Amino acid sequence: MKPTAHPNAARDKSAPGKAGDADPPYFATNTVRLNLRQWAFVGGVILAIVLATPCLWKHLERFDIGTDYRIPYDLSKDYWLYQRRMERLDNPEQVVVIGDSVVWGEFVLPDGTLPHFLDRETDATNRFVNGGVNGLFPLALEGLIRSYGGPIHDRKVILHCNLLWMSSPKADLQTAKEEKFNHPKLVPQFSPRIPCYRADANVRLSNVLERRVPFFGWTEHLQTAYFKQNSLIDWTLADDGGLPPKFPNTYKNPVSQITMVVPAAPEDDPLRGPASPRHKPWSTTGEGTSRFEWVDLDTSLQWGAFQRLVNLLRDRGNDIFVVVGPLNEHTMIPENRAAFHQLVDGVREWLDAGQVPNFAPDVLPSDLYGDTSHPLTEGYALLAKQLVEERRFKEWLEAGAESSP
Repeated sequence: MKPTAHPNAARDKSAPGKAGDADPPYFATNTVRLNLRQWAFVGGVILAIVLATPCLWKHLERFDIGTDYRIPYDLSKDYWLYQRRMERLDNPEQVVVIGDSVVWGEFVLPDGTLPHFLDRETDATNRFVNGGVNGLFPLALEGLIRSYGGPIHDRKVILHCNLLWMSSPKADLQTAKEEKFNHPKLVPQFSPRIPCYRADANVRLSNVLERRVPFFGWTEHLQTAYFKQNSLIDWTLADDGGLPPKFPNTYKNPVSQITMVVPAAPEDDPLRGPASPRHKPWSTTGEGTSRFEWVDLDTSLQWGAFQRLVNLLRDRGNDIFVVVGPLNEHTMIPENRAAFHQLVDGVREWLDAGQVPNFAPDVLPSDLYGDTSHPLTEGYALLAKQLVEERRFKEWLEAGAESSP
């Protein structure tokens, strides 16, 4: 009996056959080939997941804000969470206080911040919302509000201007030498150019995409809130820092890390508050020796970003009041203060010309500062008192919400 030839065996090309017969493939794979309509269906499913997941997550994940809430220090880079916090502004009478760590409160607890004491001075509860984030500066603050501050519109906003970021070319990010700084994802990636920022094009494009697509912001939220700011791979391979190193997460189920509850700040923060060793006057003598190289407002990158931020907030219908300082002048040598006062005057002249109400509080007593720019708890209390007693602030606060010109 002759063996039967395999149907895929090679055929003699010269052998006669029926017209139109096709040769069977010599080899074939088990791949599935999609036509255009099927690819469109797959793309639609993926697009639906990308669009729906962040919205659905907000309804599933528990997020408690409570009184005097501020974004926890460990979540300072969770910009998606910042946007979510601002979406909770359900009362049009609430005033958002926007700024860097001076507004956030570097040395104090949540009930020792400027927004807290403004509430106390005006006999209100949760009227003044802490919209500060630790580690920000004007170039990053502009990016935060532009990309994640959309919910802040048609309301009163107090914007803090911290002139510490114009105290030197390095602080202004003008230096040609590459420098590492906080929140690089928020700064302008292409224009205006930041000389000391040396990220490659791939990183810059990724940062732009993350700020524009909520899905990528949500994935960053997962990494920040549940995996200590690590990607899943980095978290799995992280060691404990010992010798020899151990890898505690290697066999952990990463899904178990996602508790569906936004982590809260510790109730008794060992690094902040009157009981903290950091909560102390900057100096025992009160005599300063610092000499600052104040940059010119016309060339300052940080001041340019602050100007754009003011215009952005006003374009969104917000009624703005700007608080300039108060910087800790006690740290400066006397001859350095004249240039600083000229800088303050220049800032206020621009604000006055644009009809932006503003106030430069008196410098606080030396022992109420923790460093060059951050007050201690009693310093914030005194600052809030100065602000509430200022005539222009009273008029601005009592006036009805009006759209900016």
